[in-house]
Amino acid sequence: MLSFIAQRLIQSVLVMLTVALIAFSMFRYVGDPVASMVGQDTTPEQRAQLREQLGLDDPFVVQYARFVANAVRGDFGMSYRHRRPVSDLLEERMPATLELSFVSAVMALALGVPMGIYTALRRHGILSKTFMAISLAGISLPTFLIGILLILFFGVQLRWLPSFGRGDVVSLGWWTTGFLTKSGWLALIMPAITLALFQMTLIMRLVRAEMLEVLRADFIKFARARGLPERLINFRHALKNTMVPVITITGLQIGSIIAFAIITETVFQWPGMGLLFIQAISMVDIPVMAAYLVLIAFMFVVINLVVDLLYFAVDPRLRVQSK
Repeated sequence: MLSFIAQRLIQSVLVMLTVALIAFSMFRYVGDPVASMVGQDTTPEQRAQLREQLGLDDPFVVQYARFVANAVRGDFGMSYRHRRPVSDLLEERMPATLELSFVSAVMALALGVPMGIYTALRRHGILSKTFMAISLAGISLPTFLIGILLILFFGVQLRWLPSFGRGDVVSLGWWTTGFLTKSGWLALIMPAITLALFQMTLIMRLVRAEMLEVLRADFIKFARARGLPERLINFRHALKNTMVPVITITGLQIGSIIAFAIITETVFQWPGMGLLFIQAISMVDIPVMAAYLVLIAFMFVVINLVVDLLYFAVDPRLRVQSK
């Protein structure tokens, strides 16, 4: 077990170094940050002085090594647009993104897994066909279109829910939360549904497909031949063997919820890291863009490590192979 964790940690470090290299290399050649920081009246000497202060004239290897060393300490430099440390900007925006992602992930899992189980066990029922129709719509419709339709119906016509923003928040130290206010919960409903719908339908279809495959296996037929109760067969034998691939996809999808909240945050003007990243692209704010990608990659690495550890708890064959 310890050797497995050590191998995964080494792989995670290599992945993070590669992501940092790709992000830093890509954004190094995206526009000129000095041009977006100064006015037209700035002299060439002042521009050159600013480039020297930012370290933009240093060799690529030196800049990359400086970026990695600072990133390990949580220092991603100064934002070219906001003239503030990037770590402070991410610290302010992170609670909004994580709360939205958390609610969306819980919603996707709480609805997707039971719907997948039900559609597998009651394939020909009316409710199962309704769930499949909803899943088809959730997969087919783009995320931004779902958000716009929700805003049009619930925000503009019915005026039940706010169309943008996060609502009132409460500060708990450096963390700000909307979970403690009514307007915070109301503002969270539509973005959470928009972000969770695709993930929910994907999880539902995956659980259904894996459940149907397991139910056709020989050990399930043998369990029925022994006279075991149907509920015990479905939820102890079939569901447990279904969970290994489901854990894999679910772990990746939770990371995707955090990474691809960009579209949802843009549609609803949700003050999270995704909206900050979009604004950084428009202003060629390279430190913010690079820091965001590195942070998202780190979250993916952590989630994948947790998923790998969950394998040992779910699938005993992996524990046997590791000995």
